[in-house]
Amino acid sequence: MRPPDLPVTERVLVLPRDRVPGGCDFHGIRAASDPDLVALREAVSRHGRYVDRPMAEQDPSLKQLIPYVVVRDGPDVFLMRRTDAGGDARLHGKGSIGVGGHLNPVDDGEDALMAGLAREWAEELEADWEPAFRLVGLLNDDTNPVGSVHLGVVFTVEADGRRVRVRERDKLRGRFEPTEAVLAARDELETWSQLVAETLLVGPGAAVRP
Repeated sequence: MRPPDLPVTERVLVLPRDRVPGGCDFHGIRAASDPDLVALREAVSRHGRYVDRPMAEQDPSLKQLIPYVVVRDGPDVFLMRRTDAGGDARLHGKGSIGVGGHLNPVDDGEDALMAGLAREWAEELEADWEPAFRLVGLLNDDTNPVGSVHLGVVFTVEADGRRVRVRERDKLRGRFEPTEAVLAARDELETWSQLVAETLLVGPGAAVRP
């Protein structure tokens, strides 16, 4: 039995880099569709495994899968900003347009990716309606040590005028902002949000470019 004073090490779902359908030889968002999502879910089912996060953070041969959801309401985008109450001072005031996080053993089952996506949505946002997730692409950034060990699976959700709020309002502030305001605040966004904004939000009705 583990002594009660020892911290629990988080275990995260990883997929070997060489098992990612289509590979990871790209930067930013690579457009994807339903068949790509099927292939990714099959790869996770066959080759995904849970490892201690400290180990995963040091092994670029593994990609930690991160569901990443952008919530839109017509031309507006749900923008979140971290408050000074967060644990990492480097992120204070930083903005994000993505809701998501690591996949953990609690998500294990027939479809860990989609189970984790639904869990992250429920944990991070308050919305009294059922989201319809639409895959738009995979997100990769091998230009830095953190990005090299993560792979984003980017989805969008349309709010259609329905209310959305962040749950941890002591750590985050969130509201819908016009696309132009999000793009104007690019330098204040976290790296992944910058990459998503550049691809997903450029121009009226913009979509992911192949």
